[in-house]
Amino acid sequence: MEKGREAISSRIAFGAVFIKEQENLTDEGTVAYLSENPYAQYFVGLKEFRTEPLFEASMMVHFRKRFGPAAIREINEILYERMCPREKEPPEGRDGTASEGSSVTGREADGNKGVMILDATVAPADIHYPTDLSLVNACREDTERMIDRLWAFGSRSGHKTSYSRKKARRSYLAVAKQRKAKAKAMRRAVSEQIEYVGKNLDTLGALIGEVGEERLTRAERERLDTIRKVWEQQRGMRDTGAHSCPDRIVSLRQPHVRCIMRGKAGSPYEFGQKMHLSVVNGFTFIEEQSYDNFNEGTRLKAAAQRYRERVGRWPEAILADTIYRNRENRTFCKEHGIRLSGPRLGRPRKDEAEEDKAQAYRDSVERSVVESRNGIAKRRYGLDRTMAYLAVTGLTEAAMQFLVMNVACLLRFLLCLFWRRQARLIRPVRWSPEAVWAA
Repeated sequence: MEKGREAISSRIAFGAVFIKEQENLTDEGTVAYLSENPYAQYFVGLKEFRTEPLFEASMMVHFRKRFGPAAIREINEILYERMCPREKEPPEGRDGTASEGSSVTGREADGNKGVMILDATVAPADIHYPTDLSLVNACREDTERMIDRLWAFGSRSGHKTSYSRKKARRSYLAVAKQRKAKAKAMRRAVSEQIEYVGKNLDTLGALIGEVGEERLTRAERERLDTIRKVWEQQRGMRDTGAHSCPDRIVSLRQPHVRCIMRGKAGSPYEFGQKMHLSVVNGFTFIEEQSYDNFNEGTRLKAAAQRYRERVGRWPEAILADTIYRNRENRTFCKEHGIRLSGPRLGRPRKDEAEEDKAQAYRDSVERSVVESRNGIAKRRYGLDRTMAYLAVTGLTEAAMQFLVMNVACLLRFLLCLFWRRQARLIRPVRWSPEAVWAA
């Protein structure tokens, strides 16, 4: 009796995605790695070695959809809770103040503990650096291919396009090949390409009305919808003289990608997903993850609240850069007895103590941990270029990279613990970064 294709277990699916990020492989490379590595097969739950591929490389896309970014973050939280059990709730009110009848508040009331480090980074998507001219030219070329596809099913009366394709291509290359084109020439070239795209959209509308939209594939219909949005945005910016618009599309292949303004030397703009990160006891958590730009300075309260839910107490200190040091965050930290790194507001005092300067220096040194986490994720695990094309799979890939990095941190701690036990020098210790380095 035919039972159909054998289902792929959750352990194989999750293990394959984990191995891909751990070894920084492609989807095809992951399938080959599983086929030739017995340890990897044991990791995904196989009882005996198999030489044939476990699945097709295209299944990796479904695996990343199956374990979305929310599921990966939940696994990360469970992993941290297993290593650092949550402490009991202190006797206080819901807002972090002292309970009724008590004369102490904030840090004295709930015994703040631990340090949370905050920072934001961008995971660039796998797209070329976009320009208005190249984007509109790509729209023109795609619409021409769609016209060629539908033309064979229509009446074939008149011309396919109402302009010369060779002339349109030459006008694009005349500006695109210049090392630094003048602004007037660039505006003229973009305007020409916008007009060509508008004519092609009118032609496609007539052809679709004649032969039906079902002649196009699903991918072509989605691409056509994206081209219409790009054309409307570019035409609107041209007519109004603006240089930006809401939800501006910068890539036809990945229309969900947005421009993230960073203001850093060498890369003032990045195109991908922005992530708000926190580092607690060596673990890196994704507090927020979005393709839209956001101000991480307004996310300090939410991050501190999640720290309290995770640990059971408010943090003793929050180490963050200048963007977090606004009056609202300072007031919030003062109410809950949290020390926010950085100097006080206003002009510096002449009688500033040397202890304050030393504390600021120690905070800047400890805060470098989150920068090292960003560097490790980008250089070792591939966060510097997210290869997934879909929006949800791109978020999953980035979240899995931080999960893999946290597992590596745990393994280092357990290895140190093992050798200390072997040497009979260990004492019962609680998980902390100090315990890892002391080991």
